[in-house]
Amino acid sequence: MVPKNENESTRLGSPLHRRSFLNGSIAAAVTATSLGGATAAQAAGAGAVLKAGAGRAVIDFPSSLLPLDGFTTVHDDLYVRILLLENGSRRVALAVLDLTSISAEAIAAMRTTIAKASGVATADIVVTVTHTFSAPHVQATSSSTAAAQYVQQITKATATAIAAAVKGLRFARVGFGTGTCDVNVNRDVLTADGWWLGTGEAGSSDKSVGVTRLDDLDGNPIAVLINYSVQSSVMMESVMTSGDLPITADLAGAAVRHVEKQYDGDAVGFFLVGSCGDQSPAFRSKRYTIDKDKKWSQVDAQDAGWLLLTVQGERLGTEAVRVSETIKTSGGGSGSTVRLLTDTVTVDTMAMGHTTGPAKTYDFTPTGTADVPIWILQLGNGAFVGVEPELSTDIALAIKKHSPFPHTAVLTLSEAKEAAARDAADVALRDALWRCVGRDTRSDVPNSASSTGQPTPPPSLLIFIISGGNRGRRISRSRRPCWMGVSCTPAA
Repeated sequence: MVPKNENESTRLGSPLHRRSFLNGSIAAAVTATSLGGATAAQAAGAGAVLKAGAGRAVIDFPSSLLPLDGFTTVHDDLYVRILLLENGSRRVALAVLDLTSISAEAIAAMRTTIAKASGVATADIVVTVTHTFSAPHVQATSSSTAAAQYVQQITKATATAIAAAVKGLRFARVGFGTGTCDVNVNRDVLTADGWWLGTGEAGSSDKSVGVTRLDDLDGNPIAVLINYSVQSSVMMESVMTSGDLPITADLAGAAVRHVEKQYDGDAVGFFLVGSCGDQSPAFRSKRYTIDKDKKWSQVDAQDAGWLLLTVQGERLGTEAVRVSETIKTSGGGSGSTVRLLTDTVTVDTMAMGHTTGPAKTYDFTPTGTADVPIWILQLGNGAFVGVEPELSTDIALAIKKHSPFPHTAVLTLSEAKEAAARDAADVALRDALWRCVGRDTRSDVPNSASSTGQPTPPPSLLIFIISGGNRGRRISRSRRPCWMGVSCTPAA
């Protein structure tokens, strides 16, 4: 799994053994990995020059393709956005799609297209989604003619976006900032029948907005990346008065459109979804309500829901722009390392069902093992830690708390698979990660020191850890269902 142009010492297996990844904290894992490989990485990139290019393209839905997966019309366009990074002889690409999830088949087609147009090795291409719930699922091309046409449209948009990124590749500087925005809420609510979905105002919620900005050497923005913890589900399952179920990029799309409009379309905006496993938009069109007796019901605002989407998207986008304008990019085109590391961890898999209503207990049973890929992408100054499954806020906050990096964000749904495969990974990984980060791990974090013996700021990495699952075992609920992303107690 390690790219051929990477030295063996850069593998996670050298500074961090696979067993220690599972048994130790994720924070310790990130620290050990970065400190173990940073010296070589910095030396390799010290004289190299950072370049960046970005492109976007609409995923077209011709009338002949609709209805698709229940969706009957397009309210606003879905996009493929691609960030191309270069440092010396190394190129890395990050592709972000306005989709709920994406199949391995479609990811492979995208990688082939991007590699052919840009020269990026397929192993150096990271694909992620914004997790809008109002987009058709990407099915196997063999399942239907429509499914095959859908993948073709995604591939076509990918080709256009990567061509723009290659054309716009130029010397770049990078910077990071953080703001705050209150458009998300914990969705876990205790009803009379058990834990279910709603607006859990008392639950954990991360309001921070992480912003990464890439400029050219004249200070013109190339790309603005937003990291925020929320599912883009304002319009999820909301049926219009006409009877239509519309396609929309939802909250992520609205926020990014606002950012791109503020920069006159010259900069490409990217939404990197954070720990969204238990975070929904503060206001949804089709929402759950809980009465005084803790009985739940659903209400659909239908067409009126678009105002909720517009206002929340504008609010998040406005904060992202405000933070972006405070960022002072640095590097002068040199010294900003670009590096992608990969490895795998062997974990347990398990069978699972799909809860369709409130629940008080849930059991998971191990069924075998699987090799989980881990990816680490390094870029200049900042730290983003992410996984494929939807992590809960508590887990993400614990990762941030124990991280030694000055800029740490948590990403999920990178390399997001089909919904069934992704959900099976979710429950396993959440259980394992909670046990990993739910304890005090400060003693596990290596201390960086200068030649004088005084502590020095640790190297900052842009990190994506993309995982397909983690170990799990039969459990009983101590508090809430694990599929909502909270702590679990292993059964005796």
